[in-house]
Order: sequence, then structure tokens, then C-alpha cells
Amino acid sequence: MSLFKNIFSSDKKETLDKGLEKSKTSFFGKLGKAVAGKSKVDDEVLDNLEEVLVTSDVGVDTTLKIIDRIEERVSRDKYLGTEELNTILREEIAGLLSETHVGEDTDFVVPSNNRPHVIMVVGVNGVGKTTTIGKLAHQFKKQGLKVVLGAADTFRAAAIDQLQVWADRVEIPIVRQNMGSDPASVAFDTLNSAVADNADVVLIDTAGRLHNKINLMNELSKVKRVMQKVVPDAPHDVLLVLDGSTGQNAFEQAKQFTKATEVTSLAVTKLDGTAKGGVVIGISDQFQIPVKYIGVGEGIDDLQVFNKYEFVDSFFKM
Repeated sequence: MSLFKNIFSSDKKETLDKGLEKSKTSFFGKLGKAVAGKSKVDDEVLDNLEEVLVTSDVGVDTTLKIIDRIEERVSRDKYLGTEELNTILREEIAGLLSETHVGEDTDFVVPSNNRPHVIMVVGVNGVGKTTTIGKLAHQFKKQGLKVVLGAADTFRAAAIDQLQVWADRVEIPIVRQNMGSDPASVAFDTLNSAVADNADVVLIDTAGRLHNKINLMNELSKVKRVMQKVVPDAPHDVLLVLDGSTGQNAFEQAKQFTKATEVTSLAVTKLDGTAKGGVVIGISDQFQIPVKYIGVGEGIDDLQVFNKYEFVDSFFKM
């Protein structure tokens, strides 16, 4: 398939290949058992493949979609050999991701029509939210953009301090107040500072308490309302950070956050330390929200812009 020719930048692709190694090894181990002794894709192979996809954290609903697509091809082409299954899976999963990812960025860019471009970052504690913000800030700065951070997760002193560490490391300004301050007040001050400084990008960290969804919903709504007093259409992006290594738990977090606030993009972290990379496919499909960034390593440059073709190529690379 022409989409999967060697069109990828080598350094980024090598990091992605390495980051998805555990997921790929686990998947192909299961797939090998599913087709053992079979030369043709039949009902038994499809049943086994369904189990492989579900146990690879693709999710039940998305798995059924993929199986349906493959069944259509089997009935259309009459005979499909098991040696073709890898190629078919690549094509069908890329097609599925294409429904959510229409036209993709290849680098860390922000729309030119919003200045400052305001990104509100949400997610439960421990998923790598603050680290993702720091790495994003680093990447935007590398693109020559002027970045400001806002420490609006004021319920944990550690969150404010951690964001300060990233601000110092990347050498960009941060707006912060004391622990217990009103998060909306921090967001308001951050946007005022960004406007006064002609900043290009603002990244606002928010609290990740899911145990009381009503409070979270009210808090995020208030932060949005207050930001709009400074930048009328802010936030331009609500980025939900999910920990890919938690598999099905990441689905549940996505479900809860999409109920609490409008989420416009996803970042899936910690894919390098897990065999649960299939969660990227399922979450993107089930919530119809594009995955914008993926974390495939601990280094400052190991946050990547998600590209569906690169991802599928790495996941299914023999």
C-alpha cells in the first residue's frame, strides 16, 4: 500500500518504533497464535482475531468495527490468505483513524488566526499531564513561538512546583499563585500576561479530580468563562491527557472527562513502557476525538505529533 512506503523522518520514526515495541511484540505474539495452522481467513480466524484485538486494548466496539470491515473484504474477495492479514489490518485501522484524523499536522504548530492560542490541559493526576505541558512548551518554543504557562491546578502544591520546574527548564514564563487560590483567577492573570507580552501560545494546567464530577465540571466551566473575559473565544483547544499504560482505565477517564467538559484533542502518554498501544486506536474511534500527541519515551523530545500512518506502520512493522 503506497501510504506505507518509507516516507517517515528517520529520527522520529525510530523513536516511535522503539516506543511501540512492547505493544507490537505482544500483538504479533497473539496474532501468530490466532492464525497458527491456517492458510485462509475464515470464521475461526476472525473469532481469534477479535480476541487478539480486545486483549490488545483496542476496545470491544472498535474491535467489532474492524472485524466487520475485514468480513466485508473476505466476502468481496472470496479468498484471503492469512499471510495478507497484517496488510489488511494496517489498511482497515488506518482507514478507521482517518475518520477522526482528517488532515494532520506533521509538526508542533498552532493555528495562525488565534493569538494567543489558548490550550486548556485536563486529565487526572498521575497521567503525565504536567510533563506533557512542559514537553509541549519546549516543542512550541523550538518552533520560534512565544509560550506562557498557567499553573491553575492550585489544589496541589506539587503540581504548581512541578510546572515551575518545567518553566525553568524550558526557560519560559509561568503565572502562578499560592496553593488554594482560585484556578480561574490564575487563568485570568495568565491570559492577561500573555496578551500584554504578545505571546503565541498559552498552556493552562488544570486540576484533575474526578471523584466529584459536578465540582470538576463547574470548575472547568468557570475557568473557561473567566478566560473569555480576556480572550473571547478561549480556550481554542481542550487537550485531555491520558495514560496509555492504564489500558481500559484510560477509556473510563476519557468517558468521564468528555461528560465534564468539551474535549477537542487527546494526548496519550507512556506508550513506551506498555503493551497497551492499541488503546490509541480504540479511544480515538470511540470518542471521535483526534489524538494530537503521543508520548513514546521519557526524553524531552519524546512527545510526538501523532500521525496515523506512522503509528500504524510502527505498530504493524514485521
